Amino acid sequence: MKTQRFNARRNDELRRLSVTFNSFTQADGSVLLQLGKTTVLCSVTMQSGVPRFLKGKGVGWLTAEYAMLPAATATRTQRACTQANANGRSVEISRFIGRVLRATTDLERLGERTIHIDCDVLCADGGTRTASIIAATIALRYAQRRWLEKKEIMFPFIRDSIAALSVGIVGDTVLLDPDYQEDAFLDADLNFVMTQSGALIEIQGGAEKNPIEWHLFDQVRTLVEPAMQTIFSFIEQQSEIALPTGTAKTPVDLLKKHFMNK
Repeated sequence: MKTQRFNARRNDELRRLSVTFNSFTQADGSVLLQLGKTTVLCSVTMQSGVPRFLKGKGVGWLTAEYAMLPAATATRTQRACTQANANGRSVEISRFIGRVLRATTDLERLGERTIHIDCDVLCADGGTRTASIIAATIALRYAQRRWLEKKEIMFPFIRDSIAALSVGIVGDTVLLDPDYQEDAFLDADLNFVMTQSGALIEIQGGAEKNPIEWHLFDQVRTLVEPAMQTIFSFIEQQSEIALPTGTAKTPVDLLKKHFMNK
């Protein structure tokens, strides 16, 4: 079935990605990322200390917090601090972001320190969790370079970059990176997280209206893999452009080589 997208994109076409660095002057890494109209502000900081279950083990930790700002949606979202209980969706997405980032970091290289990833959605137009992961990846790479420059860490801890992409299925048609308007008529909504080396970290989602056929997953994979490489190319370009002041332009490939020879 041929689906006419509201925004006139091709079924395999991603929304435009853009990023601005150093949104927070006191954060070790921060970006303002836009995926179409979806806008996420992400910061990375590192502090001494780890959760109780890691104390005395000489291992670091990475955790994430995700929040939707009040005016991010058409109907005002209530701030978490004014609610009696934490927003279940925000908690789930926070855990999701932290979990997938930990999958590609060597936390033993941090010592007993904790990296905090904070993602705040300024404008929600679909794909906020995948946009948050892309923003966190770029901000974390920037922070790592700054920490290496200041000798706060002696070795890189990022083993592989990650990227995320949402996929919608309607009938027998696969739509990459659906926006909020398209999300309303999807039969299924899926989120993929992959490494730059091509490994799969996590798949989330399921049918929302009608069950989907197994054969559609072949079509999904055919579209997702090249789209992910487009996102990784964007991440690489931005990581090379936005070097911290005074940092030597060491190619990212040297960091990869370090881990390959480990």
